[in-house]
Amino acid sequence: MKNGQVIKSADSVDLKEEMVLVNRYSRRELSADEVYLFSVALCDNDIDRDYESFTVESLFALEKLFVGKTGIIDHDPTAKNQKARIISCKVESVDGMCTSRGDQLFRLTARAYIRRTEGNAELIEAIEAGIVKEVSVGCSVGHTVCSICRNEMHSPLCSHQKGREYDGELCYGELTEPRDAYEFSFVAVPAQRAAGVIKGYKEKDMNEICKALTGENEVTLTKSEAASLKEYIERLESDSEYAKAYREELVQNLKTALRNKGVQLDFAVENGILSKLSIDEAKSLLKALSHKEQKVKVQLSGNDADEPVGNTEFRI
Repeated sequence: MKNGQVIKSADSVDLKEEMVLVNRYSRRELSADEVYLFSVALCDNDIDRDYESFTVESLFALEKLFVGKTGIIDHDPTAKNQKARIISCKVESVDGMCTSRGDQLFRLTARAYIRRTEGNAELIEAIEAGIVKEVSVGCSVGHTVCSICRNEMHSPLCSHQKGREYDGELCYGELTEPRDAYEFSFVAVPAQRAAGVIKGYKEKDMNEICKALTGENEVTLTKSEAASLKEYIERLESDSEYAKAYREELVQNLKTALRNKGVQLDFAVENGILSKLSIDEAKSLLKALSHKEQKVKVQLSGNDADEPVGNTEFRI
């Protein structure tokens, strides 16, 4: 579950200890009457509607990363939408509940606070009434591992697609190695797909995507990867136009340099030769043709007097 809920704490919480945590983030010391404290289930290890699942190890990593992060509205990170802040997190086993795979259910629960102000009164009232209770988390992960082949999803080694069944086994992605936690967000019911985990695919550069496309296996790209690929192709096309114009300029300069050297070639022959040159080859040839000729100086003997030439050396 990447989408959680605001929940009521089952255990009595030491208010003084929590206020110490609250005041770590406030510029002035706040009293208990000035804040609204609540619990929120951020995420768990079950398969969600995007056919993805955090591992239990990932939940424990997120337990540390989410402390101090803000709660916002609809994943809109503007200053006016920052309403809450997480002061503590813990991973807990949910008694009597299992995941869809039959494993023990674990969830990441956070304690958060909202400042009691006139502007936040409506939100606090909606939370208390159970109207606002759905939340989702924003974080980045290092890897999404395929549940079928155990390889990185969207890689040349994996052709499986999330949500499909293979030999009766559902394919889903395991979210591993969390890198950062951004926020949790109060979202509408049902939460939209955009209000889910923001997965980090920075490690998958364009070389990896291109390698996957040249492989024999079926390749599935995420929306962000498809957008990146489109942008990459457009950039290549733009660079190609610049390179074409630059090469044409080099060829014209080469023709001028050849004329200056007195080299006269048939038009078709000249174009045929120059058209086969790469940009680097054309630059090297132009550089060679552009060098000024240096006059050859005759090196003379340092002896000013001419000595007579005779056959003395051959006398016997």
